[in-house]
Amino acid sequence: MFGLGMPELIIILVIIVIIFGAGKLPEIGAGIGKGIKNFKNATGDEEDKKKIDESEKNKDA
Repeated sequence: MFGLGMPELIIILVIIVIIFGAGKLPEIGAGIGKGIKNFKNATGDEEDKKKIDESEKNKDA
């Protein structure tokens, strides 16, 4: 896709760990996940939004 192989991804991961530290990685991952979920909610059609809302309700219960 972008011409990124395994060595490039490892170098990027090492740089991210150096900059943010290992303790912040779960917070960063959670933030990215929430951002992607919000983006899908904003761009999806009504049927997809209903499915996502139902799955969130089932997860909370």
